[in-house]
Amino acid sequence: MAFNLKILEGSAIPADLLQIPQPPKKLYLAGRLPPEGTICLAVVGSRKATTYGKDIVKKLISGLKGYPIAIVSGLAVGIDSLSHEAALQAGLIAVAFPGSGISAEAFFPPSSLKLAEKIIDAGGCIISEYEPNMKAQFYFFPARNRLVAGLSKAALIIEAQDKSGTLITARMALDYNKEVLAVPGPINSDFSKGTNRLIRQGATPITCSEDILEALGFKIDKESKQQNLFEDARPEEKAVLKLLTEPLERDELIRRMKMPTAEANALLSVMEIKELIKEELGEIRLA
Repeated sequence: MAFNLKILEGSAIPADLLQIPQPPKKLYLAGRLPPEGTICLAVVGSRKATTYGKDIVKKLISGLKGYPIAIVSGLAVGIDSLSHEAALQAGLIAVAFPGSGISAEAFFPPSSLKLAEKIIDAGGCIISEYEPNMKAQFYFFPARNRLVAGLSKAALIIEAQDKSGTLITARMALDYNKEVLAVPGPINSDFSKGTNRLIRQGATPITCSEDILEALGFKIDKESKQQNLFEDARPEEKAVLKLLTEPLERDELIRRMKMPTAEANALLSVMEIKELIKEELGEIRLA
């Protein structure tokens, strides 16, 4: 694919990027910038995402569906690229800053080239301040991170080791007076040390999509959110939701589901992760 590039200079550069220290003088754009009124959320994390991190990315970003939010990241392997994929699945705009120029020959990482094409086809964009054929250099990445943080209203950190490059983006966001959000993780995981430390230092802990929406200043329409979740539910999930006209004990619900117990429990676990249902005081009810 040959990218159709537009050069942004002066007032054509997004205003948020003109307000940061060392603002870009010129940007190369493939695709379209988010419409006016869109709130940009930076999502960054470890290149070696754990199963926990992968699940969290999908869960949190899917819960933002229907809101005017753009997911901003760097297309790196791991949490960055997963956040863009989750954004596309949720119908959100994706904005990506590669650590290279925007050409098929120079694009970095090359494994994310197809994802970049999907982002553009879905109405998002790829942005770089480097000449199109400029290949990635190690010092490009901290410079790229300042753009990711600068364009966004807040930065969400999902998994980071104690001395991770991801923390550079968090520090830049703080320097730019942006809110830093962090997902807590298992205390015995190296990939949670950075995020847990950010929370100790004052970052907002994020445990659900509503936490993100609140941090971004949205009023949460729980009825609309639940309706969207129901519409996206699979047929077997909708059948369970119809059974929950009132809270039911797990054993009673499984009996009514008329499925093998192991299969029923697996389905209920998935529905709980997707925030379709919740279990409280021994009973399962609609979330």
